[in-house]
Amino acid sequence: MTYAPNEAFLPLTPETGDDRPIVVAQLGQTLDGRIATVTGASKYINGEMALDHLHRLRAHVDAVVVGVGTVAADNPRLTVRRCEGRHPVRVVVDPSGRLPRGWGGLSDGASPVLVVTREEAEAPPGVEAIRLPCAEGGFAPGEIVAALHARGLRRILVEGGADTLARFLDAGAVDLLHILVAPMILGSGKEGFRLNPIESLDQALRPETRVHVFGDGDVLFTCDLRRSWSRA
Repeated sequence: MTYAPNEAFLPLTPETGDDRPIVVAQLGQTLDGRIATVTGASKYINGEMALDHLHRLRAHVDAVVVGVGTVAADNPRLTVRRCEGRHPVRVVVDPSGRLPRGWGGLSDGASPVLVVTREEAEAPPGVEAIRLPCAEGGFAPGEIVAALHARGLRRILVEGGADTLARFLDAGAVDLLHILVAPMILGSGKEGFRLNPIESLDQALRPETRVHVFGDGDVLFTCDLRRSWSRA
């Protein structure tokens, strides 16, 4: 299947407006909601067309956000290589200053690197540190988004990991969620994301959702969290 990147991205709309950024989150997982095996193996759960889609998303945003655990585990470059477009600014959420100094993103010169960290934490040389208050549960996603917007970064992609994505969803800081589901069942392993518990179905997120089936079997759910559906 082919589709226009703008169709899948859902660009800025009037209700979003130019006075605030738009935040897109993406997650690749199996049919049973796993993103890795119990040993952490995750390359590659999703197929080639899903990777193409992820790179299209990167090409359409100003910044891509990941947690430091994702950088340490996967060593992602967070650049655009599988389609045309410019590389986004790379933003690493790193409360304790543990970003690996050997990470390729620090030396490849592809795009700037920003590190969201605490006031007292050390940041690698050559990167801009965004220093924010850090509570026990981590940084407030809204404050991260506001700090990026203040730097002119209006389209933001939250790419991982699962804990970072969950914090953004729990905070209501995500406008669009792209879930890429591979026709695969692991039966165990790391969950895609775990949100704060709810007591009734009335509290569930019910985003308006479109479905795209890729030619190699993966299915993309494009969820608009700005709009809800009801069976009533």
